[in-house]
Amino acid sequence: MSGILDAAVIGAGYAGLGVSYFLQRHGVTHEVLERSRIGETWRTQRWDSFQLNTPNARSMLPGDSYDGSDPWGAFTQHEFVAYLEDYAKRNRLPVSTDTPVKELTRENGAYRLTTARGTFRARNLIIAIGDLNCPVRPPWSANLPSALRQIDCSAYRNAAELDDGGVLVVGSGQSGVQIAEDLAWAGRSVFLATSRTGRLVRRYRGGDTFNWLTISGFLDVRRKEVMLPSGKVPPRAVLGATHTISLQSLSAQGVVLLGRFRGVENGHLMFGDELDEHLRFADEASANVKRFLDQYIERTGLDAPVAEDDPAETVEPRRPSPPIRSIDWAASNITSVIWCTGFVGDFRWIQLPGVLDEAGQPIHEDGLGVLPGLYFAGLDFGSTRKSGTIPAIADEAARLVDHLIKRRVDL
Repeated sequence: MSGILDAAVIGAGYAGLGVSYFLQRHGVTHEVLERSRIGETWRTQRWDSFQLNTPNARSMLPGDSYDGSDPWGAFTQHEFVAYLEDYAKRNRLPVSTDTPVKELTRENGAYRLTTARGTFRARNLIIAIGDLNCPVRPPWSANLPSALRQIDCSAYRNAAELDDGGVLVVGSGQSGVQIAEDLAWAGRSVFLATSRTGRLVRRYRGGDTFNWLTISGFLDVRRKEVMLPSGKVPPRAVLGATHTISLQSLSAQGVVLLGRFRGVENGHLMFGDELDEHLRFADEASANVKRFLDQYIERTGLDAPVAEDDPAETVEPRRPSPPIRSIDWAASNITSVIWCTGFVGDFRWIQLPGVLDEAGQPIHEDGLGVLPGLYFAGLDFGSTRKSGTIPAIADEAARLVDHLIKRRVDL
């Protein structure tokens, strides 16, 4: 393409559109390059019954406010994609669809983006594809019997698309518990290999929990304050889209709870003995957040109803007795394995030295890359607990674009 843009944005999901909104307001000449369609990940990596776990009132992009009849309800994926498309159209955002970036380099102080539609050059670059779009499996997944059908949670659509028989869901984070429940509701035999993940109730003391977390400042805690000793951030606590989902409530629906999935030995699926620890950790995480919110309500003098027990937390967990450490998958008629073991970002197309770490993930400080004019938007825990969620993009995009504007003035 001839000429040089002030900025290029890669990705037309909620993060890219949010950034484009502020660039547009500041009169910055830019283009949003989208590999396929607006909201592509939301279209192709979600199951049929999927709903956002941020409430409608908190799922608006910059410049919008919710004016519907269900502020604390949850958009379906289709409703959210339609919203993204309408948002881009209403704000006349310069989105180029079906324009995947194949290579990113730098020359003469500008970023050079090679696409199927030609080459774009830009003085500033905002990469807004997020870092949770490539599913991760443990390396030993390749050792599972070929007769077992393996899919990632991003490829799961509904129970009917799976082979007849039982299903092993690996991982009890956000996707794992929702898919396990979806399968249980469909009448499937479900085994859930659990992980050490916290839990939140959907509603607490008369309000939506995500809203409480927002107004109390819980989500504003900085990334460095929640990092584990390993340098990683902990998995987000499970928050059901429309109701509380707990390990014990899943077990009450017939889901068989197991410890961590350890692999295969002599034709048997092997599991650890961490189930009690995982149950206890989730209970304690829920209690800690409730305590934080109670203190906030008391400190600010809010008139909130007293706390009520959530049935999903009070139901007694059904623990296998004795604990299951080994399953003959053939005898148990397990035919499918769904991996819910996390995601990373795919940044292999970036051919810029020093921009990515050893794991191939962005090196940044609050979204500011290591090269001048390089930005990352929509990264999980990018700067705070809120980062990587839809409600975070209004503040994040405004901050990054303000930095870009100041840089442009200083040049």
